Amino acid sequence: MSLSNAIRKRIKYYLNVKKINVWALCKISGIPCSTISTFMSGKTELIKLDTLLHICEGFNITLGEFFKDTMFDTVEQD
Repeated sequence: MSLSNAIRKRIKYYLNVKKINVWALCKISGIPCSTISTFMSGKTELIKLDTLLHICEGFNITLGEFFKDTMFDTVEQD
């Protein structure tokens, strides 16, 4: 699995856990909806680390918690 797809999958996981949608994530993270939406749809393959940090803050988790999943052990370069 590519790194971008693994990150998308993990964001979807936390959206389900927190029972929120992308619009709510945009509001609580302070990231523009266009940024998150284009990444989640696959139109953009890269996400900046500081953007991901704000997303994690919106989920009220750390970057370490975000990446604490075995799928990140075998990701491939995009």
